[in-house]
Amino acid sequence: MKGSLIIVGFFLLGVACGLGHVFPIDLAGTDISFYALCALMCCVGIGLGSDPQTLHNFRTLSPRLALLPAGTILGTLAGVWVVSLCLAHRSAGDCLAVGAGFGYYSLSSIFITEYKGAELGTVALLANIAREILTLLLAPLLARWFGPLAPIAAGGATTMDTTLPVIAQASGQRFVIVSIFHGFLVDFSVPFLVTLFCGL
Repeated sequence: MKGSLIIVGFFLLGVACGLGHVFPIDLAGTDISFYALCALMCCVGIGLGSDPQTLHNFRTLSPRLALLPAGTILGTLAGVWVVSLCLAHRSAGDCLAVGAGFGYYSLSSIFITEYKGAELGTVALLANIAREILTLLLAPLLARWFGPLAPIAAGGATTMDTTLPVIAQASGQRFVIVSIFHGFLVDFSVPFLVTLFCGL
């Protein structure tokens, strides 16, 4: 929760700096977001590659658990498509691109800003931060009402990092590896699905 609030705080600080013209150069006219995206992708790769134990633990999981990330992806996209029918000013592709962030706000918002502009990128940032914060707050209730897999599905791409502690507490330690596996696969799908829907 604290990490999410820090991210929101930095976002608001950036907005304030942009509105106040704090920086003497026009950052909007540069490729700075592209280079930030490249650095972010490199950090994601380093993080995954530096923990061989995570990859080893994936091999011990039941093949049926591969259905959980698929269910999260398909369920999220189906829900977003239904919501897009109520948003006449936005195309289904735009809405699906935002939903395909699956809570991975730092990566998806940069991609969407690059492809669709800052307005939709900001919507993606806020929507995906909201998904993470709601998972952090509601995980115990989700586990109690819908079962131990519900907080994992709600967390989307964040279940291998930021929401993992609260999921372990709400669902139990035996679901930690499931949560990491789920987060890894959903996380991996984000750049491909976001760029796919941005191209529609």
